[in-house]
Amino acid sequence: MAHVKPRATDVLLVVDVQNCFLPGGSLAVKDGDAVVPVINALADKFANVVVTQDWHTPNHLSFASAHPGKKPFDTVRMPYGEQVLWPDHCVQGTPGAELSAALRIPHAHLVIRKGYNPAIDSYSAFVEADGVTKTGLAGYLKERGIDRVFVVGLATDFCVAWSALDARKAGLDAVVVEDGCRGIDLNGSLAAAWREMAAAGVERTVSAEIV
Repeated sequence: MAHVKPRATDVLLVVDVQNCFLPGGSLAVKDGDAVVPVINALADKFANVVVTQDWHTPNHLSFASAHPGKKPFDTVRMPYGEQVLWPDHCVQGTPGAELSAALRIPHAHLVIRKGYNPAIDSYSAFVEADGVTKTGLAGYLKERGIDRVFVVGLATDFCVAWSALDARKAGLDAVVVEDGCRGIDLNGSLAAAWREMAAAGVERTVSAEIV
């Protein structure tokens, strides 16, 4: 993507930059903290910023601890499809669920919480993992006249990718800022996510191209 200056109809979507996903967290993404200075610099260029938080109940069914005999990163079948089982993370009200203290986005307009339904995981900022239950974000953006979403955060191959894909399904243009994200890469999930995003028309850029 060539040099682009954010418009009044663009939003920066900052996905799950929370302590559990940062070094030392229960589900740490490798080099996850490296996204913070990139996001802080980018946020200054956007009039519209939305932040998401993973916000799980204790004993959430996406946690391996809720399935006797299972361990983190095993998979199980849920009513809505295959579910990766995760270490307990981002439990409501805990320090791990808090946004990184190093984020500097005081002008963010909205913090949207997801994953609070105890029986359904929610990677996407737009739709829970059942593919049906909406968070309301698409409606908020449309009412604000926003038509393009720039996505950054953690992790590239899960919450970032699902958010970008669902932005496209909602009729929005979507751009993933590659150096503003880091991936988990579980069994080739990172390359698969980039392929799926490209097929859906999600654009890819780096922060230096946003002026």
